[in-house]
Amino acid sequence: MAVALPLLWAVPAAADTISYADAISLLAKECGRDIERHCRGVNLANNAIQACLQEHQAEVSPTCTSTLASVTASISERQQAQAGVFKLCRGDAARHCRGVVGEANILGCLLITERIDGAECNQAISEAGWR
Repeated sequence: MAVALPLLWAVPAAADTISYADAISLLAKECGRDIERHCRGVNLANNAIQACLQEHQAEVSPTCTSTLASVTASISERQQAQAGVFKLCRGDAARHCRGVVGEANILGCLLITERIDGAECNQAISEAGWR
């Protein structure tokens, strides 16, 4: 389930994207009443809750609207980071993970070699939520 929702507290720093589980918990906490009022029975799949809250934006609490925007931005950052990790870490993988095959195995190798990976690779892995 790809939920794209914002953080209520400060927008996360570049290396602190929100996890899907934390996004759901935060939305339940900050938007629960609005979801019950305006989106009861809406399926969680395909960002339907997000679409419902946006459809009823004029009636949704400002806290929920703000939280939805922050979580959406953070989840988007995480998804972009995940998509770009292997490109950014290609050099580190070639140096430290020779002979390792498959993205999951290469990621495991890079996680183990954290101290010798480049700063850009480490940041990308952190932003992707894997470290």
